[in-house]
Amino acid sequence: MIRDTSAQDRIVEVKPNRKRRLLFIGGGVALLVVLALAMPGILRLFSADASVSASRLAFATVERGPFVRDIAAEGKVVAANSPTLYATYGGAAVLKVRAGDTVKKGQVLAVVDSPELRNKLAQEQSKADAMQVDYLQAQVDARTKRGELQKAYDNAQIDAKSAANNLDREQKAYAAGASTGVAVDKAKDDLEKAKIALTHAKADLGMSNDSLNFNIQAKKLAHDNQMLVVQDLQRQVDDLNVKSPVDGQVGQLFIAPVATVAKDAQLLSVIDLTALEVEVKVPESFARDLAIGMTGEISGNGNTWKGLVSAISPEVVNGEVAARVRFEGATPKQLRQNQRLSVRILLDQRSNVLTVQRGSFVDESGGSYAYVVKDGIATKTPIRVGVSSIDKVEILQGLKEGDRIVISGTDSFKGAQRVAISR
Repeated sequence: MIRDTSAQDRIVEVKPNRKRRLLFIGGGVALLVVLALAMPGILRLFSADASVSASRLAFATVERGPFVRDIAAEGKVVAANSPTLYATYGGAAVLKVRAGDTVKKGQVLAVVDSPELRNKLAQEQSKADAMQVDYLQAQVDARTKRGELQKAYDNAQIDAKSAANNLDREQKAYAAGASTGVAVDKAKDDLEKAKIALTHAKADLGMSNDSLNFNIQAKKLAHDNQMLVVQDLQRQVDDLNVKSPVDGQVGQLFIAPVATVAKDAQLLSVIDLTALEVEVKVPESFARDLAIGMTGEISGNGNTWKGLVSAISPEVVNGEVAARVRFEGATPKQLRQNQRLSVRILLDQRSNVLTVQRGSFVDESGGSYAYVVKDGIATKTPIRVGVSSIDKVEILQGLKEGDRIVISGTDSFKGAQRVAISR
């Protein structure tokens, strides 16, 4: 029979370790506290559609206060009046000035010699002189013709009067028995013929007078028309002396000091320094709100001047619209062509407006929604925006004062409804 080891076994009494039990209890309580604190964040994380690091985003708070819309841009000084002078006729051109010279209105700046034009003027002037002679000759002929017709009319009047007197004598002689009836009848016929001749002479005088007047008028109109041709050619010849249209300064020279030029060729430009403006490039998004007459400020050289928008280009070039701002009042004397100046144009100014810092969220969403951040979660919220300034955008609906929104980086949200913002 095999003996077991039961006789060798003995009960070992284990004393309880209170320290270890306290450690386990404390660790469990700490774990529960951590889980309780982290549970809302964990629940929000699981409820979000995506998670994005806050370092990739930009935030801003919705505020209420004054709202100023303006345009700030760099511009260059340009002449409001800078005419370019052209050759009105082809020929040999000689410049009388150099670039940068100060000139007065009416001063000859260049001379174009055109023998062809001068010869044409002489020919047309000769034609005008010949037509003037024809006109004067027509007047002389008319006076001569009127004199002859008047003479014929006067003779007809005398013949009629003589015929009437002869008839009267014959009738008296017939009554006294000293004349025959045949003589009386003949006197009557002579009187009738004299009256007819007088009537025709009077008609010829009137009709011929009208015809002569018409002929003189035709000669005069032909001469006047020819004089218009001569005057136009004379103007062209006078324009061969190219004169300055303004007081100013010679700008760019387009030809050599002596050159042969074609008709309408550019010769030089003149800058009117008494009327300067500042040309600026305005972004297309602001150009629709820009209007002629808006006030602004022009600054440079340590000075600031008041300005008014004087012109706006009707076309958009490279996403910009060209505008001109003129000085209100006298033009500063110390400015020069193409000098750079700063321009600020005031578009709108209001108080107590709900605004938020401008960011890419307006372009990314088209201003239809924004992500409102609360408790680490960015929620997509429908909004409606108004006008924008350089650094702010007006909020019309969907947000309230104090709301914190994501203004940049929302492209990484990919349109998610709820996005967790991680540290």
